Amino acid sequence: MAGNQHFNRLIEAGNPVGEVIGVDRFLIRVRGLHPVSIRALIMFEDGSKGFVHHIHEDYAVILHLGVSSITVGMVAVVQHNELVSKVGKDFVGRVVSVTGDPLDGKGPIAADGVWPVFHDAPPLYEREQLDTQLPTGVTAVDALFPLVRGQRIAVLGDSKSGKSTLATQLAINQADSDIVVVYTLIAKRRSDVELLLSRLNEHGAMKNTIVVVATMFESLVMSYLAPYVACSLAEYLWQRTDRDVVIIYDDLTSHAHIYREISLLSGVSPGRDSYPGDMFYAHSSLLERAGKLKRNHKTLTSLPLVLAASGDITAYLPTNVMSITDGQWILDMDIFRSGQRPAVSAGLSVSRVGGRGHNSRQKQLAAQTLKALAAYRQAQEFAHFGSELALAARRDLETGKRIRAVLNQAPGVNYSVLSQQLMLDIVVNLKDNETLDIDAMKSAVESVARLIKQDNDYDNVRDELKAKSLLELKK
Repeated sequence: MAGNQHFNRLIEAGNPVGEVIGVDRFLIRVRGLHPVSIRALIMFEDGSKGFVHHIHEDYAVILHLGVSSITVGMVAVVQHNELVSKVGKDFVGRVVSVTGDPLDGKGPIAADGVWPVFHDAPPLYEREQLDTQLPTGVTAVDALFPLVRGQRIAVLGDSKSGKSTLATQLAINQADSDIVVVYTLIAKRRSDVELLLSRLNEHGAMKNTIVVVATMFESLVMSYLAPYVACSLAEYLWQRTDRDVVIIYDDLTSHAHIYREISLLSGVSPGRDSYPGDMFYAHSSLLERAGKLKRNHKTLTSLPLVLAASGDITAYLPTNVMSITDGQWILDMDIFRSGQRPAVSAGLSVSRVGGRGHNSRQKQLAAQTLKALAAYRQAQEFAHFGSELALAARRDLETGKRIRAVLNQAPGVNYSVLSQQLMLDIVVNLKDNETLDIDAMKSAVESVARLIKQDNDYDNVRDELKAKSLLELKK
């Protein structure tokens, strides 16, 4: 009834009115709404809502957001000239739907206001250069392909290669930091939602996280809007409450499939792989909303997850997203099957701006480690022939094995940036006559790393950790 009163008020205010002339599931054709703009919010006489997807000469195509059935002859009215979402600081720590309603049973959420769902990215003159590392807690990423606050980095890999697990580890690592994480689940199963929430709660990371959920059982329109609504929540915290925010889109492949389906049903001409012509714009307009603002020096960091079916990163969607982002972490199924976690490919992954967050020691260690891993892969090729390996190749093989053992990290186990440096420094520079207990080093490193109060302490602490790890083996 309240919806009807609101509807009547909009009519009385003289807002443009139209009549429903066709219904195809969630696609509603309305005649007479003109003048109306793309993505304007529309209210139907039953109180349900929709937004303008396409405008034709004599009618507009509305994407219906409700579950009620719209019938031909119903009246529609323009409620707002753009689609807006509820936003506010009280959303932090909550699980919400695309419409901003709580899904965690913790009661209603008081919104601070509304924010445009399809908001424009900040212009270049409002931005500043990125320079602060954002630790993920994952050694293979932080040490070799670092992420800086405000960066956009794609996570690509085949199905079940560990993309969501890596993104979750990043979220868990922000549990005690000043960063808010907005995690978007797009067209996921309920089991995926429960798994994410249990991991976040288990590690105490939920208090710093907003989870936006669109399941595969909801309307396609909700899954299409999910990343844009999540970005609005993140933008509000970033631009209005001066918080550093990370947003994770899990995943943009599902989003692209949904957008393709909506577009084809709307009668849009299909392009490459049957995607609509504005597929690139749909994702670039979303990812370009990340960055660092001059006025408050705060950042929005963006991590889109993309499926690379059968490991093919040259397919349409992976190349689209890679060209929009500032680097990519590529997860390889062969590395995954070999037991390495996370299965980050050192040969294909790259961070184009991440090096800005590294100090000189980190840069030197990253260069040494990548060089050692390249030599290890080459030595492995020689080892396949079964012939006697040269001393240098045997040394490369041993060093590579040690590095891989350090980089191997179970989900939920995170290391500080200093701990990662200490471990890599020891294994990369180990002498031929020394043997290391990697497990002993890993278990001792966090407590030892806390002893580093200033840069001068680093060498002593590293030598102490190395001695401990060598002694453990002798016992």
